[in-house]
Amino acid sequence: MITGSFQRKVYLDEVPLTEAIRRWSFFLTEKGMGLPAGSELVPVPGAARRVTAEPVFAAMSVPHYAASAMDGIAVRSADTYRAGERNPVRLKTGEQFILVDTGQPVPEGFDAVIKIEDVHQVEPGVVEIVAPAAPWQHVRPIGEDLVATELLLPAGHVLRPPDLGVLLAAGLTEVAVAPRPRVAVLPTGSELVAPGQVPRPGQIVEFNSVVLTALVEEWGGMALQKPVTPDEPDRLRESLRAAAEEADFVVINAGSSAGSRDYTAPLLAELGEVLLHGVAIKPGKPVILGAIGSTPVLGLPGYPVSTVLTAHLFLRPVLARFLGLSDPAGERMEAAFTRRVTSPMGQDEFVRVKLGKVGDRLVATPLSRGAGVLSSLVRADGWVRIPAGSEGLEAGEGVTVQLQRGREEIEDTVVAIGSHDVALDLLAAHLARRFPGRSLASAHVGSLGGLLALRRGEAHLAGVHLLDEDTGEYNIPFLARYLGGEAVVLINLALRKQGLMVPPGNPLGLRGWEDLAREGLRFVNRQRGAGTRLLLDFHLRRLGIAPEGIRGYNREEFTHLGTAAAVAAGAADTGIGILAAARALGLDFFPLADERYDLAVPARQLEDPKVKQLLVCLRDPAFQEAVKKLGGYDLSLCGEEVGRSA
Repeated sequence: MITGSFQRKVYLDEVPLTEAIRRWSFFLTEKGMGLPAGSELVPVPGAARRVTAEPVFAAMSVPHYAASAMDGIAVRSADTYRAGERNPVRLKTGEQFILVDTGQPVPEGFDAVIKIEDVHQVEPGVVEIVAPAAPWQHVRPIGEDLVATELLLPAGHVLRPPDLGVLLAAGLTEVAVAPRPRVAVLPTGSELVAPGQVPRPGQIVEFNSVVLTALVEEWGGMALQKPVTPDEPDRLRESLRAAAEEADFVVINAGSSAGSRDYTAPLLAELGEVLLHGVAIKPGKPVILGAIGSTPVLGLPGYPVSTVLTAHLFLRPVLARFLGLSDPAGERMEAAFTRRVTSPMGQDEFVRVKLGKVGDRLVATPLSRGAGVLSSLVRADGWVRIPAGSEGLEAGEGVTVQLQRGREEIEDTVVAIGSHDVALDLLAAHLARRFPGRSLASAHVGSLGGLLALRRGEAHLAGVHLLDEDTGEYNIPFLARYLGGEAVVLINLALRKQGLMVPPGNPLGLRGWEDLAREGLRFVNRQRGAGTRLLLDFHLRRLGIAPEGIRGYNREEFTHLGTAAAVAAGAADTGIGILAAARALGLDFFPLADERYDLAVPARQLEDPKVKQLLVCLRDPAFQEAVKKLGGYDLSLCGEEVGRSA
């Protein structure tokens, strides 16, 4: 038994992913776990998304009587065969025809229906027809749709709304479905606080269990969301034991690594067994697979991206087994990777990507790779798997993307790669509101990175604010330099101010570029290729300040908001950015330079309907007014062409 002097065991496994999946599947099969557990009858109206546990057969035919398919008259076809344009035939009501509406039974003794528009009444109770009726014309015979005892649905079928209609029409009011596996979701961590509470430094709002609960429900399970258990071995032991007794499957979140307060693996070994601890994947390496008695237990890492990925890899397939479904592969698409990334050998890495269709080419832009960057899951359209035997991916390389969104959403996306600006987020929101279904996906790689993406055909447009030191001109000189002979149009988004973002009250009294060289000052920079960094370098050279003399020059952020966040958190004393980002994080701002932020759009992309709609939004007074409220923007040129390549 583990006591207060508990000795933790550092995990040693680094099992290859394919081997881990194979061992997990064999383990569950050998132990008889994760198999369909009989069936239960549920009312058909509430059975959507449930899984049929056995084949379903029709209890009655549809239709169960000979029904008229038209509004008209029921006739005996033999009474009509002489009818023609030159030889009209007259029929008497009751004896030779009966009026019927669509869906009504065809009276006994009659075998055809003539549409009412083909019938001419010549006197009360007498009609005239000028064309014969074929036997069973416009009559739905018994069982035309379904015949009693016919197979309606196989076992292992996920019930959709039309399926419910078929079941009811065929005389079934209940259907046998697989019981929903009960999945206990057990969040752990002494640092966790409930949503709605304001966390203190060192505390984290608990949200992983909500995400996992939603995934379990989406995958057909019944989630049993448990309260947070702090990192105390005795309490964790009791929570884990109780969950295993109550549920068909236990997911325990966090505490799976090798830190001093990571207790999941040794507790699981005490209560049951650990199959493996540690899989060679990134993110998500410290995953734990095991069981307590007949209940599978999955220990997931606490970082949100790791949590979601490992749930997809190791929880979703088991839920499919419980429900009698095949392992869900999910939809995939082929795309071109937009930039080079390196990856450690020996691990399968899963990279989140944003997708877009540029011309006839689908492109995948990698997002932040941090295991704790939850927002990357929101922005991602899918995952790209970099195999363990690869050192990474090259720009332009073909990749297979595991989709997290539908194809239509992806094809309706405008891809912007380049410099970051807060106004782009407003533009994305305005586009989605003005043209439902359209979206703007922006990847922040800096102005130069954006132009290179345009050159490779990987984006519809690029946000740029590049100052040419020789001419003092913004952006235009760089078009020819990086895009060769391609015709590119510059459309202005805004004139904006760049300056020092500082804590409220500007405690260090910073006023100019030269202050960045102060001894002990902590600076946060933008990434190489960013227009903000080029602006900084220009002024450092002008003042004769060496970059190595600035503490933090090599510390990089990829957005203005990222820079502002570093200053707001006290991790840096200042950084260069825009007023809107400073205001968003409650910082003071000291302006240093005016610049022009443009959208570089290849002329051929201007004919794309998505891009046309984006430009409509750019010129919309409502959008421009929203940007002005952010502060630090001059919209006098917004939406206008301000230059183009020769």
